[in-house]
Amino acid sequence: MHTLNILFESIVVGALVGFGVGAGAARMFHAPTIQAMGAFRTFGELNACEGDPIAHFSFGLGFLFNSWASVVGAGAFTQDVEHRIIPNWSAAALLFRNRNVAETLHNPQKMAFVGMVIGVIVVTVMNTTAAAIPQNLQQVATGVLVPAANWLLNPVMPIVFWMAAVDAGKRSGTWGTVLGGLGQLIMGNAVPGIVLGILIGKGVDDSGWTRITKTLAAAVIILFVLSGFFRGFDAQLLHGFNLSVPHWLISFHKIFGSEVK
Repeated sequence: MHTLNILFESIVVGALVGFGVGAGAARMFHAPTIQAMGAFRTFGELNACEGDPIAHFSFGLGFLFNSWASVVGAGAFTQDVEHRIIPNWSAAALLFRNRNVAETLHNPQKMAFVGMVIGVIVVTVMNTTAAAIPQNLQQVATGVLVPAANWLLNPVMPIVFWMAAVDAGKRSGTWGTVLGGLGQLIMGNAVPGIVLGILIGKGVDDSGWTRITKTLAAAVIILFVLSGFFRGFDAQLLHGFNLSVPHWLISFHKIFGSEVK
């Protein structure tokens, strides 16, 4: 009876989550004309796969093991399930038959219903398998899958995205390399910076330095500056050069609740 309850609840939750995530990811391609609901990184990562169903599927698969290990070991889903697995697998399923992204990935209705199916499958499989595994095997699975997934996320995924940025052109490669390096230094993960670099580089290649591309570049620069500040990267940089952090800088950080040494 307990397993049946988990199965039924997983189907309901997976369907609701998948429907919303699929529609929200597709609607982002129509912003700001249509209000979208989704994460900017999801939008960037979907764009980075460039409408290739294999790329979308493999990208989602890369986060499946870490998410499954989290369900097994901690009993909780990671954000990668709705941000990366369901949107990319939904896109892969649609693009497998039709490579026209305007009719598939950018179509909220199709993405919603395919996302619903993908959500049911992913959530149900994760929950039922996690419930069926004995406690001692859960610890073993967590000890094996989490380190393997961490290796996949860093450094394998940054290398793959950096190669994609370089392959996309000189401008995308330059922006991806610079922002990816800053992302690794500030956030500990180069992928967000590389994805943003690809977006800026390809945007400039396609449209030139228009108001939109300038706004995007400015927003990314502000994002990195604020992220570096609130993470105390400026103080860490001074420490790296064996310099003491000025008292005014420490006081300035305290005003915003960002403690530095």
